[in-house]
Amino acid sequence: MISSVNLSAQDANFELAEQFTSDRMQNLTGSTFLRANWIEDEDRFWYEWETNEGKRWEFVDAGNQSKRDLFDRENMAAQLSEEFNRGFNAKDLDLNGFDYNTDRERFTFHVDSIEFTYNLDGNELVKGDSLDPDETEPWEIYSPDSTWIAFAREHDLYVMRADDADSTEIRLTEDGERWYSYQADHGDTTSTERLRADVDWFEDSEKLYAKRQDWREVDELWVINTLAERPELETYKYNMPGEDDHYQDEIMVFDMETHEGVRLDTDKWPDQSLGGVYFTKDGIYMSDESNYLWILRRTRTWDQIDVVKANTETGETEVLWSEKSDPYFNVMNSYLGVINNGEEYIWWSERTGWGQLYRYDSEGNLVNKITDGYFMVGDVAAIDTSAATIYFEGLGMEEGRNPFHSHYYKVEFDGDNLQLITPEDANHSINVSDSRDFFVDNFSRPDQPTRTVLRDNRGRELMVLEEVDITLLEETGYTLPEQFSVKAADGVTDLYGVMWKPSNFDPEMEYPIISYVYPGPQLEPYPRNFSVGGSAARAQALSQVGFVVVAMGNRGGSPLREKWYHQYGHDNLRDYALPDNRYGIEQLAAKHRFIDIDRVGIYGHSGGGFMSTAALLTYPDFYKVAVSSAGNHDNNVYNIWWGEIHHGVTAETDSVTVENEEGEEVKKEKTTFRSEIPTNQELAENLRGRLLLVHGEMDNNVHPANTYRMADALVRAGKRFDMMIFPGARHGFGRYSDYFERMLWDYFAEHLLDYEIEDVNYDIPDHVD
Repeated sequence: MISSVNLSAQDANFELAEQFTSDRMQNLTGSTFLRANWIEDEDRFWYEWETNEGKRWEFVDAGNQSKRDLFDRENMAAQLSEEFNRGFNAKDLDLNGFDYNTDRERFTFHVDSIEFTYNLDGNELVKGDSLDPDETEPWEIYSPDSTWIAFAREHDLYVMRADDADSTEIRLTEDGERWYSYQADHGDTTSTERLRADVDWFEDSEKLYAKRQDWREVDELWVINTLAERPELETYKYNMPGEDDHYQDEIMVFDMETHEGVRLDTDKWPDQSLGGVYFTKDGIYMSDESNYLWILRRTRTWDQIDVVKANTETGETEVLWSEKSDPYFNVMNSYLGVINNGEEYIWWSERTGWGQLYRYDSEGNLVNKITDGYFMVGDVAAIDTSAATIYFEGLGMEEGRNPFHSHYYKVEFDGDNLQLITPEDANHSINVSDSRDFFVDNFSRPDQPTRTVLRDNRGRELMVLEEVDITLLEETGYTLPEQFSVKAADGVTDLYGVMWKPSNFDPEMEYPIISYVYPGPQLEPYPRNFSVGGSAARAQALSQVGFVVVAMGNRGGSPLREKWYHQYGHDNLRDYALPDNRYGIEQLAAKHRFIDIDRVGIYGHSGGGFMSTAALLTYPDFYKVAVSSAGNHDNNVYNIWWGEIHHGVTAETDSVTVENEEGEEVKKEKTTFRSEIPTNQELAENLRGRLLLVHGEMDNNVHPANTYRMADALVRAGKRFDMMIFPGARHGFGRYSDYFERMLWDYFAEHLLDYEIEDVNYDIPDHVD
């Protein structure tokens, strides 16, 4: 047996960790993803890119395959200096709201409160007026043709003409009230001012629609802001799994010519949803014309979807087709493509166990299967109706590659001429021009920095636009993370993950291993792209303290693989991910002698906070330390969607006696719903390791009650544990994030490296108060 040397207490390397925080790595790297801003109906686009040489704006003509600076930075800085009588850094120009105005055919931006327009061809900068605060009011929702402005006041809906100098208000509704509102903030009680409405305009600007929800009977929830001058109570509505009082959906359509509204006839199932959470495009679809609206209506049990076509003049609806899926329909990948205002449709379905595309005619009859195979169709990037061609994301189609890495393909409506258009072995993301002749392709992997190219619609590379340069980062000692694959606990299923090591890694030493976790089912915790931010940066920095850090998937973790994989955890929400994580770590330790299997830590946020505590309590002899932040430890008090779709909800219909309007007793069917989800509190007696619970005081997503209930169970069980509540913090911790990151380093160093904490001061970056 080859002997190894354990890290000693003084080897907790916080100084090295400080060199690899997200801010520091991003400063050395610059941009890692190119966002192409295509000019409407043109094959030209512009983008912004930042490197250690500063920020620059580029202009690309795809048809001519040419690229140039959008403007001369030194010249721009000089012109701005002359206008403002102060210096401007040409390498870091602060041009706010930079965009292209198609009506003016000019680029626009503002500096301070002054608007500027820029003529690309003439290199001419024109100073405008001071921005009128009324022009940027957050309550304004303009129609696409800029003729109308929609807004709300005291929960009712209003419009006014944008060119009306008198700002004459037209009131469209009179039945709005708190919790049954047309406002985006449907709980407001204080304002009589104009507020933002929760509406969407049709493309032709002739109508708008409002999806209104009735939350009046739903119970309230509260958080307290203890940092206010006088501690304040914040009240909001919050549905929990299995509750009887459920929000009710309706859709109203308003005509701008008549100013009349019509309620769509969509009622069918008890506690149904009209589109909503997890659906792409919220499950409500429009076309170029405002005659019809298409809605994905689902049951509360999530197992049946109706594709509904609604007449926006009469409110009448018809079901084009329905689909049932046991135990639930994968709404996270749902897609409805409305072709030529409803002449035909493109539909995504998992009916074969794999997500595929199907073609339907105008009456809702299946015409043909468009894609077919043992792979997943993900995002539909674009549809070219004139060429009857779809550009889509495919996962698992390329043999020998990570099935979670996206590649893009084109295929005709009839299923012919399927073609790969992003060939590199990497994770791709594309942005297609309106003409569908060109697209910009960003591709990378965790171990391969981003390369961005321009391609034609056959996938041929035309130009290299940008490549991320990590030279400066590598000069600090940075090493790219490593991809790996292990088996799930069934010994058959392939799982994928990423490993981070210290930059001073010594293969002859033994390191504790820490698993960053998130159970899914909507995503897995490891990055698919090159990243120096977010959770990838946190793992990179943590590894520098003296750990091997890993993140890996698990069965039930993602909707990007086949149906059985995604829905593996149904009816087992607390426990399904745990065996795979443990078995994956065991395989890595067996393969790599530098991993110390006797020193295993685990951490995660939100669902990962839930999972990390569950793992520590389920396998108390395996996991030694857990840091669980914002964990939904009791999903019975978490939101209704997470628990009812992923664990399950049962419907029971009984005949009950009620009194009708005439005072007569009559029989009526009543459906009730039940959902009970195992909690982490039930496992409190199992605690043997060290546990740090962390939560934001004002978390209105995962309510602090989740962590308080976990703490209560541990106290009742007589267990020692640690807990931090961040005052005034929401779910993401906000200004406390840097503080929390250093707590994370400390906690694992103390309990996995036997590091003794002596200094009470943290080295917090200057931007944190």
